[in-house]
Amino acid sequence: MGRKNKREPWEEEEEIIWVSRSEMKRDMEALQALGTKLIELKPSVLEKFPLTEDLRIAISDAQRFEKEARRRQLQLIGKLMRHVDAEAIQAALDKLNNKHGQQSIELLKLEKQRDRLIVEGDKMINEIVDKHPAADRQKLRQLVRQAKKDQESNKPSKAAKELFQILKALKAEDE
Repeated sequence: MGRKNKREPWEEEEEIIWVSRSEMKRDMEALQALGTKLIELKPSVLEKFPLTEDLRIAISDAQRFEKEARRRQLQLIGKLMRHVDAEAIQAALDKLNNKHGQQSIELLKLEKQRDRLIVEGDKMINEIVDKHPAADRQKLRQLVRQAKKDQESNKPSKAAKELFQILKALKAEDE
């Protein structure tokens, strides 16, 4: 009989991955940073995240705490996050941030459309009414005229704000 420790040449050796304490500390700090971002979210938004019940409770508690208690709670959250899929949570957070970015882009587009409407007047009004037959042409003309007057007198324009809201409502009808 041979020795137990002797390996045959065709047997693969298990690869041992050594992790330095510095690397483990960086990983923990990254999980705590992710936990900090989660604490800043509203509970209604957090419901959509893939969190364990323990983690959900710890985040809820941390949202109520201040200063030192919050710091200790963040350490607990980091510890709990070692046992969950942090990549899935990060992906959900990235998706949420992207959604907000998309909404900002849409609002900028509407602002540009409103500015174009004020500058071009009837031409742009006709395009809007062609796309949205329910749009009130007369109301749009009145608001455009008033917005132009406000621009000339350098006043903040209530008419421009109202035009923006109309365009926003028409966009919502499209979707």
